[in-house]
Amino acid sequence: MAELHTFIAGLPKAELHVHHVGSASPRIVAELAARHPDSKVPTDPEALVDFFTFRDFAHFIEVYLSVVDLIRDAEDVRLLTYEIARDMARQSIRYAELTVTPFSSTSRGIPDAAFVEAIEDARRAAEADLGVVLRWCFDIPGEAGLEAAEETTRIAVDLKPEGLVSFGLGGPEIGVPRPQFKPYFDRAIAAGLHSVPHAGETTGPETVWDALTELGAERIGHGTSATRDPRLLAHLAEHRIPLEVCPTSNIATRAVARLDEHPLMEMVEAGVLVTINSDDPPMFGTDLNTEYDVAARLLDLDETGLAELAKNAVGASFLDESAKNKLAAEIDGYTAAWLQ
Repeated sequence: MAELHTFIAGLPKAELHVHHVGSASPRIVAELAARHPDSKVPTDPEALVDFFTFRDFAHFIEVYLSVVDLIRDAEDVRLLTYEIARDMARQSIRYAELTVTPFSSTSRGIPDAAFVEAIEDARRAAEADLGVVLRWCFDIPGEAGLEAAEETTRIAVDLKPEGLVSFGLGGPEIGVPRPQFKPYFDRAIAAGLHSVPHAGETTGPETVWDALTELGAERIGHGTSATRDPRLLAHLAEHRIPLEVCPTSNIATRAVARLDEHPLMEMVEAGVLVTINSDDPPMFGTDLNTEYDVAARLLDLDETGLAELAKNAVGASFLDESAKNKLAAEIDGYTAAWLQ
């Protein structure tokens, strides 16, 4: 297993479900907390481990929003974004679609244009300095309601930064029905953005159906409960609608009770295209390499199987075909050299 871990560490990867603020490492969170001493977030990286232990999904959201409150100006935004890319580079991540929630920052006083310029400046620098290609999914924080939906859509459509490729919906699912967001997704899709809402994480398969039928979902964030509906699994498999699966996250938020009960194998056996992701990695004590380790155990994969899993994410990404082919070829080349 140690050898497989080494293989994973060097495996070129793409990540499709990872949150901007949720990727803040303990070092960066502690630095931001020290800069903003009125926050209740600990300034000691070790104390952050306890701080990031969640009772349930609602508590996770509470903790997450306290970290969001540390991002108070454009320089905070740029620092966070660039440092995320640095952490990704250490994991051999070549491409990531980072879920960004502009409303969380603009509602706290950061001007929308300054926010967009900060992430774009970090994106350009990360590609030039680190070789990590970042793209954005602007997502609506569902718990903030239709005001947040309107603001997110306006920023996405009117400012549309060069790196923006998709439009999402995050936050709690319970009490936040998907259909109310249809007009906003319609506008985003009309503006050329892909639809990638969260669904079926803490609610049942009906939420996934709503995401598909009402929001035009092309990929589903989590989709954990899809295995409870054989017709839904068949639909996802037939239409090649990928699931962005985040195993450790599902345990941390109590969406799944134990890792050995995770439905990942059921998804794969049903023919659904799955991708492996880290969601909010430092908050969950994980990273993408660890998630591939977990997937290897759950699916009983060797190096070849892990390489195919990595290529799933490339294929499900919003890269153009040329870039997809290039990254897939890099994965194949790495794997072939390893197995010689």
